[in-house]
Amino acid sequence: MAAIVATVAYLGLEARAVEVQVQLIPGLPAFNLVGLGDKAVGESRERVRGAIAAMGLALPPKRIAVNLSPADLPKEGSHFDLPIALGLLAAMGVVDAEALADYVIVGELTLDGRIAPSPGVLLAALHAAEVGKGLICPAAQGSEAAWASSVEVLAAPDLLGLINHLKGHGLLAAPRPGEVELDAGGPDLRQVRGQETAKRALEIAASGNHNLLMVGPPGSGKSLMASCLPGILPQLDPAEALEVSMVQSVAGALEGGRLTRTRPFRAPHHSASMAALTGGGLKVRPGEVSMAHLGVLFLDELPEFQRAVLDSLRQPLESGVVSVARANAHVTFPARVQLIAAMNPCRCGYLGDPGLACARAPKCAADYQAKVSGPLLDRVDLHVEVQAVSAADLMLPPPAEGSAEVAARVAGVRAVQAERYREHSIRTNAEAEGELLEAFCTPDDGGRTLLAQAAETMRLSARGYTRILRVARTIADMAGSAAVGRIHVAEALSYRRQPPRN
Repeated sequence: MAAIVATVAYLGLEARAVEVQVQLIPGLPAFNLVGLGDKAVGESRERVRGAIAAMGLALPPKRIAVNLSPADLPKEGSHFDLPIALGLLAAMGVVDAEALADYVIVGELTLDGRIAPSPGVLLAALHAAEVGKGLICPAAQGSEAAWASSVEVLAAPDLLGLINHLKGHGLLAAPRPGEVELDAGGPDLRQVRGQETAKRALEIAASGNHNLLMVGPPGSGKSLMASCLPGILPQLDPAEALEVSMVQSVAGALEGGRLTRTRPFRAPHHSASMAALTGGGLKVRPGEVSMAHLGVLFLDELPEFQRAVLDSLRQPLESGVVSVARANAHVTFPARVQLIAAMNPCRCGYLGDPGLACARAPKCAADYQAKVSGPLLDRVDLHVEVQAVSAADLMLPPPAEGSAEVAARVAGVRAVQAERYREHSIRTNAEAEGELLEAFCTPDDGGRTLLAQAAETMRLSARGYTRILRVARTIADMAGSAAVGRIHVAEALSYRRQPPRN
């Protein structure tokens, strides 16, 4: 007897079709599983054996051969348990193999026959929709799979309940899509006292999706302002929410099938490794830069990160994707993030304060800031100095304007950009390049003259030049100006980092 069921293998955010081929061969009892599976796949034999025994069934006294085809595609994860078990039950004649042919099957089995959650169910559901099949998955992830609305989803709590459904004895209820979280909450800009220049830079960054670096002494509010950023960014639209949820699904972080409309905010510790930040590991998983896709990646204490780890962000910040190369596969994850970074001016943090600065100033500042490479800083659009907050500032009443007012202005500016680029594949000014940069971001005569002078004086790189054009375009949008003028270029230049002179 032989049976074939369909499942998937995950390669980045791509779900590739896999056939689980099960055959019962006369001979000494054995259970062999082949097809380039990892250790979790190899261990599925014992989980399948235990789950079937929990239903009161015994494996046939024959040689059981299971092949995961294509054999040269690496298979990782425990979600192969359920398709292997159902394929084996079909080969034994317990379930109808033809009834399984219309489904893609994923799920982990426990020894008592329950079907446990496994990462990547949303990707499997979208793949099933593409190939015109239904999906069989764990009950805990039915609401996640239901977001692929054109797919019939069977979300079963255990193996016995699934078999009863397939035989028509006890039908499973169709799952409903999970809830949509509209606002995850967070700090409000009213909590920030003073820092008008930094708040202006934060609004510019939010309006055009620009990268931002804040430099200032400890306790000046850098981390607080960064954590306020998600509250002033526009919510994810349905297509963006699905993109973000796909990354969370493959990382196993999509709980209860709940999709969020709030943009991701990730703040990894400075001890994070390169694999943690950009993705990788023994089993390739998305890193922090991918978990922050279409949201904010906040790097606090920027120079404390390992230099090689920081430099690994240079390619994702330009291309919006991160590629993890392995000997047997190349995995690509999306990484369209807005980088917000914060750092002290020196190791002690009090450069420029005669009463608190260390004896090594200003050399300690040069050494400390040199830990961050110039090419990475060149990819940061806005550099702003954050001043220390005095006790008198803290005693002032809270600002009249909070996150809600700023968010309304940011949404208006984003709407202008959406209209401008509606026929193109980009969303914001920060992504404009080539012909779009020339068509929409070129300043008027006064702005061009100022920019040409600044390019020579500040020794701007080609990347720095284009980034000033993008920031100036955003500032013009905030001012309601159709043209990029000299004043907009001047403000954009004021936020540009000048390289140290020899």
